[in-house]
Order: sequence, then C-alpha cells, then structure tokens
Amino acid sequence: MRVGHLCDSSEVFCSLASVYTEKNGEYVEHRVLSAHEHGTVILLALEGIDSIEAAQTLKGRSLYAKREQLPLDEGSHFIADLIGLKVYDAESGRLYGTLTDVMNRGASDVYEIKTQNGEVLMPAVDEFVREIDLEKGIFITPIEGMFSDEV
Repeated sequence: MRVGHLCDSSEVFCSLASVYTEKNGEYVEHRVLSAHEHGTVILLALEGIDSIEAAQTLKGRSLYAKREQLPLDEGSHFIADLIGLKVYDAESGRLYGTLTDVMNRGASDVYEIKTQNGEVLMPAVDEFVREIDLEKGIFITPIEGMFSDEV
C-alpha cells in the first residue's frame, strides 16, 4: 500500500520493524514486511494485509510507532512533548505564553505560541530558541517587536 509519513525522513519510517493502528482505543501491531521510499510516499507491505480489500480497511487511518523505535538526535524532542510547554524570555524570565503547535514550513520548524493577545509564530531556530527543558519550559530570545510589550 502507499502511505504518507510525518517522520523527519522517509528513512526513519522505512526502518520501522512494526507499526500500529488504532481502533476504539485499542492498538494493533502490524509487522512491516517491506517499506521503500517511492517519491513522496512509502510503499509499505504489512503482515496480514495481503489484499486490496484488507489495505482499504486502513485507508485514511494513521499508523503509529513506539517511541523507542524512533531515533532521536541528542537535543531533539518529540513535538508531542513540546506542545503545552510554557514559553519564557531566556533573559528576563517573562512568560510569553504556551506552545500550541509546531509546523514545518520548509527551512525550519515554526512554533505557534498562544499569548494573552493572540498567536505568535516564531521560527524554531537556535537564534531564538535558547533552551528547551521539558520540565520547566522553552526559553527564547525573540527579536524586538515579536511579542507585544503588554504583559
């Protein structure tokens, strides 16, 4: 079957030994028989999915992997772990808001930060992001005017 992926690279997806589907809160494991990049999609063969009809039952559904199956470079984080973190000024400690989304816009990820005055989009690059602490929050050094001066 042909599947899209949200992994950092197709190689990550193709390296998975198994994937999971969810139905009614239950996760079912499917062993990966083969996975190959084909343009922007992955050609995927799963154990037990051996007909067009069986593949159709998965159409439009998400495939999941266990965290321990996914490589994570040092200093990198899963997006799910970042969503909901408070965003602070790295120098003053001022609370800007809460990270509500991480979008990929090509060159870099973009953080969506909900403030008391609305949403602010900020490139998630080293120039702005000083530290990410999953317990304490995200500490940034924004450019002047990125956030309203109102507190």
